[in-house]
Order: sequence, then C-alpha cells, then structure tokens
Amino acid sequence: MNLIASYISYISDVRRYSDRTRAIYSDVLREFAGFAEADTDEALLETLDHQTIRSYEVFLMETKGNSPRTVGLHLSVLSGFCRFLMREKRLTANPVRVVAKPKVEKRLPVFYREESMNEYFAATDSDASEENLALITGADKASEEAYSRRLERLIVSVLYSTGMRRAELIGLRIGDVDFARGTMTVRGKGDKVREIPLVSSLCKEISLYLQAVETMVGRKRSAREPLAVTGKGLKLYPVFIDRAIKRALGRVGSITGRKSPHVLRHSLATELLDEGADLNSIKEFLGHSSLAATQVYTHNTIEKLKKVYVNAHPRAKSGGKNGD
Repeated sequence: MNLIASYISYISDVRRYSDRTRAIYSDVLREFAGFAEADTDEALLETLDHQTIRSYEVFLMETKGNSPRTVGLHLSVLSGFCRFLMREKRLTANPVRVVAKPKVEKRLPVFYREESMNEYFAATDSDASEENLALITGADKASEEAYSRRLERLIVSVLYSTGMRRAELIGLRIGDVDFARGTMTVRGKGDKVREIPLVSSLCKEISLYLQAVETMVGRKRSAREPLAVTGKGLKLYPVFIDRAIKRALGRVGSITGRKSPHVLRHSLATELLDEGADLNSIKEFLGHSSLAATQVYTHNTIEKLKKVYVNAHPRAKSGGKNGD
C-alpha cells in the first residue's frame, strides 16, 4: 500500500504528528483497505467513493459496534487521506465530505476536586522529600521501591501542576527545566513549543528527583536525556504513565472515577478558570490550537454562576415574582 505509506510519511515528516497518532491513522486506513478488499493502490483509489465509505461507516456501527466517536475518527482519517490524495492529483474530490457522521453526544470534562488532590500530595510528601533520598542507593529492593514511589509522585506533580499532555511529559528533557527562571519548555502537538511557569516547590521536587535518578543509574546525565525515566534509566512510555496514575490516585478515597493523565489536565484547567484566569491564558498554558478547545472547561463555572445569580439578582431572590 504505497499510497497509505506515503500519507503516513507525510503526516510524520510534514505535519509532525505523534507516533501514537500515526499508528492510529495507519490502522484505520489499513482496516478500510481490508474492508474494501483493496490490495493495490489502484483498487484503493477506486473504492474511495461515497457508496463504499458509507458502507464502511455502517459496518463500523452495526457489525463492529463501534461508538459514534470512534466512527467519526475513522471518517476524519479517511477525509484527511482523501485531501492528501487530491493534493497529489490522485483524486478529484473528497468523497467523505458527503457522508454524514454519526451524532456524538458531547462529553463534559471529568476533573478532580482540589481537596482530593491536596489529600494525595499530603499523603505522599515524604516520598518526594530530601530525607527520602537516603533510602535510594540503587543497590537493593528497598531502594527500587523508594525510587518508584518518588517517580510516581513526580509524574502526578508535573501533570497536575503544568497541565501538560502525557506525550509531552514523555518528551521532556532535563535541559527543558530552567531552575533559575522557574520555567519548563514543552514541545506540544505539531512540535509547537511553549513555556510553562513552575512553582518553587515543583522545581525543588524535580531537582531532588534528578539526584535520585543519578544514584539509580550510577552516573551523571546530560541535559538532552529524558527528564523522567524508569529505575533502570529507560525512557517512560504511555502505559507506564497510565499505570502510575491509576496506582497513585487509587489510594485517594475521595477519587472514585476515571484516573488518567488527561483528567489531571482537565483538573488544572478547571481550577485556573475557577480562580479567574481568562480563557486565552488557559489556552496558551495548555497548548490548545484554538479557543474552542478551551471553552469546554467553562462547564464547572455554571454552578458558581447560578449561586451568584440567586444571591444577587432581585428577581432570582424573589423566585421570579414581582415585588419583594
């Protein structure tokens, strides 16, 4: 499938999509090709029409039982592929544009209460302390366990304090942290770079963590090496971070819902908005490409707005009746 390979190369080299996104796109396109029984580029081009794509949509929904959101993803990938083929003069029109996407129910972001996160940090302060460094010698099981707890705490601290994405944490390098200025340089989607301010307590925690890493790996590390690594000095990966978050937040009794890096991101955005930060500032902080992506976080302020309204508006206080 040279056309598919060319497109994946394009979104990798030109659009700078992440490894995970490239894998998803490749899987979608190959699944469509398998459904359409297109084993050559010519056959694939012939199947890229309204009727085949609509049949594929029905197959995903009714035979595979995929959710509307997943089906919408498949159609979006196919649409991007068709636009690429139009630029390459292999198609004259985008057939996906005339295929109606299934309606997706809008989901509001899940977030953790500030009290719950405070409970977690209070319970794990010792794991990130300077005194705890003495337990990490790099030579025994106890040392490995102490390092594991410190790394787990660092993952939660960085994600919750900066709102960065999981992939951005994985891509962080030691040199990205400017301890003197209290900032961190983050490379986001499409290799967009932004600078995030760090509170002094997080700077100290990162500094102590880096000391623990050098003890574990037995050498001084360079500025270009990954910031967070396993006890053996290996770069972190998505599943590792997901498991660390589930373990860490699973110990907090007041957190009963989904436990994931993205919920930590939602939580920070919600708190910033509640404390009066404007949407444009939050947009820049999170690395969103458009304000529309940030506006979803206004969901949490409506309850506070209702209370202000009920307590302050004359009509609201009287239950909507005229007079006192």
